[in-house]
Amino acid sequence: MRTAQLTIDPAFAIGPADRRLFGSFVEHMGRCVYGGVYEPGHPTADPLGLRGDVLGLARELGVTVVRYPGGNFVSGYRWEDGVGPAGDRPRRLDLAWKTIETNAFGLDEFMTWAAAAGVEPMMAVNLGTRGVQEACDLLEYANHPGGTRLSDLRRKHGAEQPYGVRLWCLGNELDGPWQVGHKTADEYGRLAAETARAMKLVDPSISLVACGSSNREMPTFASWEATVLEHTYEHVDYISAHTYYDPSDGDRASILASAVDMDNFITDVVATADHVAAKQRHRRRLKISFDEWNVWYQSRLQADLDRRGWVEAPALIEDGFTAVDAVVVGDLLITLLRHADRVGVACQAQLANVIAPIRTRTGGPAWRQSIFHPFALTARYARGTVLRTEPVSPTYETKRYGDVPVLDTVAVHDGESGELAVFAVNRGSADLPVDLDLRGLPGLSAVAHTTLAAGDDPTATNTEAEPDRVTPRELPAPTVDGGRCSVRLPAVSWNLLRFAPAPAQRPGAAGA
Repeated sequence: MRTAQLTIDPAFAIGPADRRLFGSFVEHMGRCVYGGVYEPGHPTADPLGLRGDVLGLARELGVTVVRYPGGNFVSGYRWEDGVGPAGDRPRRLDLAWKTIETNAFGLDEFMTWAAAAGVEPMMAVNLGTRGVQEACDLLEYANHPGGTRLSDLRRKHGAEQPYGVRLWCLGNELDGPWQVGHKTADEYGRLAAETARAMKLVDPSISLVACGSSNREMPTFASWEATVLEHTYEHVDYISAHTYYDPSDGDRASILASAVDMDNFITDVVATADHVAAKQRHRRRLKISFDEWNVWYQSRLQADLDRRGWVEAPALIEDGFTAVDAVVVGDLLITLLRHADRVGVACQAQLANVIAPIRTRTGGPAWRQSIFHPFALTARYARGTVLRTEPVSPTYETKRYGDVPVLDTVAVHDGESGELAVFAVNRGSADLPVDLDLRGLPGLSAVAHTTLAAGDDPTATNTEAEPDRVTPRELPAPTVDGGRCSVRLPAVSWNLLRFAPAPAQRPGAAGA
């Protein structure tokens, strides 16, 4: 058994841990909305039909921003269908997911839900079947104070004050042939630039996200980003990135190394964006909105779509996540934090039922999936400045990515409290001893060591009958001696190590 080494020093700063990195995603897909966040008549529902148990879990999860209403759904969506009296709203065919959309839940309900959940809304506009005018109309309805037809319509519908939505996506995955309104990079880039210019005339305070590639394996990857940004760079604030990792083939070694691919994906998009910046002489550096990411057993989707006709809110990709999946999700969060200087927004897809950390039964309970826990703990403790860590680690071999490090880490230091959080994943099949050098942050003591390990049953999942089968557990906190400590990370595990200064040495303490 080889020992890994890790040095943590506040001089190795990457950037602040933006709270927008802990976003989620609510799409009109499957039971994410209907039966997820919204279920009139449920025992916990409020008068608007918002499920109180799901709201409570969303708050516990620590979600900060939520992207809505899609996803593929948005590329055929008419936002006007989802506002006004519920009885007047039309039923439509949703071509993205082959369902009947009732429009019982729409923009006004989502904004009410977002306020109740304490999250920032992130809206997407339809650039698949619609264009500049419809995007501006939606923005006017949402953000203009009043005195115009659409802003007064919002007030008539009960929202006297503007919603003040600051984050807007210019469409979704329009590089994908599966997308309603699929476009070439030039077609989309020009439309996105025109839409961005017009939207910022309506509200100059907004931030805009241009569509990047649907995934890194797309044949147009990188050339799509380059072309789109040549049209839009001066008008947008982010370029999007989407990725999902599929464990269906049973290659556990490779799925545990998924963060290696995400890391390379981010590096490639940053390089492409910076190339366009250099070419066009821009001094401003664009950030990434990684607004779809997760583990997803994708091979199951087509069967879900093929086995039924046009129905309302069918169960779609309600994956049960294993202990191994939770370790992978924790590692993907480590990667997002490690790129905090260039990733400004991130949204795990999706919030409820659809490849989600929260599962529900219609009319019944809600529970936490295994992947809920690393997200919630990272969102709670990753506060402050992200520090670069360069662990010295043994490696192991994978089919997809070659030799990869067994240990993956990132650290976040809170300058106000003096506290340090170290997030670490052991991808290996044996316990991993790690020596930490904390001399750059003198006076720290270990507070806790929290782990979520695959253990003897890596396929274990949380279910309605056993909602707490996969949960984090506390291990003895290591002893810090002379700025050094040693810790053992369980095999196939996600870990949170928390350190804090002694009370007399905390910033601001008398005599400190």
